[in-house]
Amino acid sequence: MDGTVEAILLAPSEGAAISPVKEVVAHAGRGLEGDRYYEHKGKFKKLEPKRQATFIEIEAIEAVARDHDIEIEAADVRRNIVTRGVALNHLVGKTFKVGDATFRGIKLCEPCDYMQKLAGKPIREPLKHRGGLNAEILESGSVKVGDPFQRID
Repeated sequence: MDGTVEAILLAPSEGAAISPVKEVVAHAGRGLEGDRYYEHKGKFKKLEPKRQATFIEIEAIEAVARDHDIEIEAADVRRNIVTRGVALNHLVGKTFKVGDATFRGIKLCEPCDYMQKLAGKPIREPLKHRGGLNAEILESGSVKVGDPFQRID
């Protein structure tokens, strides 16, 4: 897998603005330090215990902008780790390493009405089936912008 981390985005609490960071510590069984789900403050914390980290492809964001003429930024989709060159849909049930941390893809992270409401843009339907990946953190470690992806199984 030749993909890399394009951006890392965190929100400290439910509905809070997304902020870019250059590096984050991923804690096994808990989440990304400084993010709402790490602090158990995310909207879907009770519904999705494996939502420790979320990923999205920058290519999906670029396609929405291009194909639907919508001004969209990575922060609009409220995912944590933005990738380039990674087919995230193929990582459901798979283990992969990003930086020093190890993750397992749990399920696709389909866009929802809440995300669309916070973005204030009609992005739910254009992102259907390409809204990213929910992942569990299996081994703690740091993840930095520019880090490569390595599929383990």
